[in-house]
Amino acid sequence: MAERRLFEDIADAIRGLILDGTYPPGARLPGERELSERFEVSRVTIREAEIALQATGWIHIRTGAGAYVEAQIPGDSKRLPPVSAFEVTEARSLFEAEAAALAAPTISADTLAKLDELLAAMADDAASEDEISVIDREFHMTIAAASNNKAIIHVIENLWRMRLELPEVRQSHSLVCRKDGRARKAEHADVVDALRRRDAAGARLAMRRHFNRLLESMLDETEERALDELRRRAAESRERYLLSSKLA
Repeated sequence: MAERRLFEDIADAIRGLILDGTYPPGARLPGERELSERFEVSRVTIREAEIALQATGWIHIRTGAGAYVEAQIPGDSKRLPPVSAFEVTEARSLFEAEAAALAAPTISADTLAKLDELLAAMADDAASEDEISVIDREFHMTIAAASNNKAIIHVIENLWRMRLELPEVRQSHSLVCRKDGRARKAEHADVVDALRRRDAAGARLAMRRHFNRLLESMLDETEERALDELRRRAAESRERYLLSSKLA
């Protein structure tokens, strides 16, 4: 598994300060400069950590006003079950497909306009991977909210916590999403098209196609990593053999 990036460690440290009451719900976090000095990292790293915390529901960032702890924080990520990325994606496929189907008949023009804005933001090539994750979550949660089913919304919120907070799940998604950006954007657009037509069956099918392709990409990525590991071990064995042959 790839090494954790620095901003993830900083996000965990800030999350700990929220949990111990240093920054209680509703409190404003110190500015980027102060946090960068406290943790001895760059302001860019602080910004990335705050984006990650916003994506997982711990803080919200107000443009020009700073970052604030959410009134209701998710809780300690250690409470999440030890599930795989594949399991999380399977569950999301089941619940988010039905959420889309429920949303289709009654989705408002304002919600469709918001989804169009998110599609445009997702297509911005200048957006970072973490910014895309924030946009992606907002896209899916907007559809979940439009289902008007509080139980489904709650389940999808927690599935997104697993998606963004569990290190192995986050890493697996990161590896896949770096390679399939164009397909993901087209699939999201297909979901919105079905919602705009008020086509419940079409919205369900479009969402399932999105997750089925994601599951297939995960399987391909797992196989590729396994092959890479075999090649690495074979290369090490070859080097040891050649070295021992020279010494013989």
